[in-house]
Amino acid sequence: MTSVASLAPFLGGALALSGVAVAASRRRELLVRWCAWAVGVPLVTAAFWWGRPGTAAVACVVGVIAVVEYGGLVRLGRADRAVLAAAVVGVVLAAWLAPGEVFRVAAAGALAIAAVPLVAGDADDGLRRLGAGLLGLVWLGVLAALVPLGADGLALFVAVSVADIAAYFAGRKLGGPRLSPLSPAKRWSGTLAGAVAGLGTLAVLSAPGWSMAVAVAVGGPAGDLLESMVKRGARAKDAGDWLPGSGGLLDRIDSLLVALAVLLVLG
Repeated sequence: MTSVASLAPFLGGALALSGVAVAASRRRELLVRWCAWAVGVPLVTAAFWWGRPGTAAVACVVGVIAVVEYGGLVRLGRADRAVLAAAVVGVVLAAWLAPGEVFRVAAAGALAIAAVPLVAGDADDGLRRLGAGLLGLVWLGVLAALVPLGADGLALFVAVSVADIAAYFAGRKLGGPRLSPLSPAKRWSGTLAGAVAGLGTLAVLSAPGWSMAVAVAVGGPAGDLLESMVKRGARAKDAGDWLPGSGGLLDRIDSLLVALAVLLVLG
């Protein structure tokens, strides 16, 4: 089991080295993005250090913000977003306070999401609202997996983040066949380079298991493509515009979400 104490020096060192590299590049967009990481990484690390209460708090906050961004992309109304946010938070809190009741709470959340268009009598748009709400619950509800994972969840997030960065730069440099029509800028060369970088990060962090490796190498890119599909359907470039250098929060955790789902499936 990885510990937050063992991860902290690596995270601090990586943040410092990347800061030097960004300063040397003199690229404003990279500097803005690094500043956001410089604020976010210590806060998230401190929350994970607190244990399950801190991890649950982070997952709840992230889940609510992600629901707001996702709801904007798929045009969910206020009532739909409020119920979806409550369902995601409920699943996260169940993972912390009553692990044996997670699926029961998720089922209750699904029923509540279905009730919103039913009560409104929305014959024209109800099916779309229901489908979007249930997808949101499945997609964002996996944040609850961070609670039992603890420091391993933090290691997974670091690994998929490194893989994303490596895939972006390697894909631009190496070129080659496109990964998917859903995201024309992504290349197989970048995906493979990202997988190598992510697996290397897991090795450095001593994160255990082949399931973590599969989650990073397969789940990470799949999560990126899933969000690309949602954004293309919404004709949007980013999930939001409030996070400096990154668009929205959903743009930063898309790979983590499906990686967590893969890890859950693999046990």
